[in-house]
Amino acid sequence: MTEQNLPSANPADLDRNDPEAEIAARAKAYSNWGRWGADDKLGTLNFIDEAARLAAVSLVKTGETVSLSQSFDMNGPQNGWRRRTNPVHTMLDTGVDAALGNQGFPHGAGGADDVIAMPLQCSTQWDGLGHIFDHGNAWNGRLSREVVTSEGDLVTGIENAAVTGVTGRGVLLDVGRHLRPETGELEDGYAVTPADLDATIEAQGLTSEVRRGDILVVRTGQLARTKRDGWGEYAGGPAPGMSLTSAGWIHAHEIAAIATDTWGFEVRPNEFDVPAFQPLHQVAIPNMGLTIGELWDLDALAEACAADGRWEFLLAAPPLKITNAVGSPVNPVAIR
Repeated sequence: MTEQNLPSANPADLDRNDPEAEIAARAKAYSNWGRWGADDKLGTLNFIDEAARLAAVSLVKTGETVSLSQSFDMNGPQNGWRRRTNPVHTMLDTGVDAALGNQGFPHGAGGADDVIAMPLQCSTQWDGLGHIFDHGNAWNGRLSREVVTSEGDLVTGIENAAVTGVTGRGVLLDVGRHLRPETGELEDGYAVTPADLDATIEAQGLTSEVRRGDILVVRTGQLARTKRDGWGEYAGGPAPGMSLTSAGWIHAHEIAAIATDTWGFEVRPNEFDVPAFQPLHQVAIPNMGLTIGELWDLDALAEACAADGRWEFLLAAPPLKITNAVGSPVNPVAIR
């Protein structure tokens, strides 16, 4: 497809009454099916090779570490949508049991043990390649019914990403800070465009240049507002986020993965006047093979990056090695 025939990067050009056509055009234009072979299980994570990891290690200057994870507890954002609940943490053994001598250990030994029950996408997490389908197709053109069954994702389970580690050069684009310097927070419903991303890179300087194989994190500021005002509709409600028109920018920059500080990564409500649901997911995951992170806490990292003007870092964000899962909790750590 020639550049002239590519879908527009301008949201004003979207046909707001035809999400089907807009999604299909981008699915076709930015498909990576077959790019890494018929048996591929990693999608864009293939962009992170050994050389990229070695280069990322050289970015560590001070050894400062910043966790990009929200908490995993019952005070989380989930409201029960599609049976997503907050984590339930239960103690199996406690100090009380030890003091009462109920544990049966010899010579005064005691201990504590616990268990947690939670949806894998209830807090900071990665969307795996089996999470979203496009007209019955999963990543790389496979039939969704043959990929994800009642036994889980039998082909592209999140354990494949755990093996590669999702570790490499991280880049923070603080779009909220750049576009709204007075608050650092984009308003709900704001669609982040390619022009916004480019403007943020220009404002932040050379260390925010986005390269092949990068793990890109985009801060909108919505989580900062939520921390101040309460959860409200943070889980599933209106939010700033990536425009559908950013698909081409993401594809052209050959990033390995992308994450935001919002529940759903893309702008909500979505950019149509007729029913639509997460159209950028429909393009990015099954067609581009893009790993997407949601519910990341980027506020402390943004402060650190702004303080010294360095927006690149070593990012270690491996998912849990959960066999056949379509997503995973993660504690991403930026090492500066």
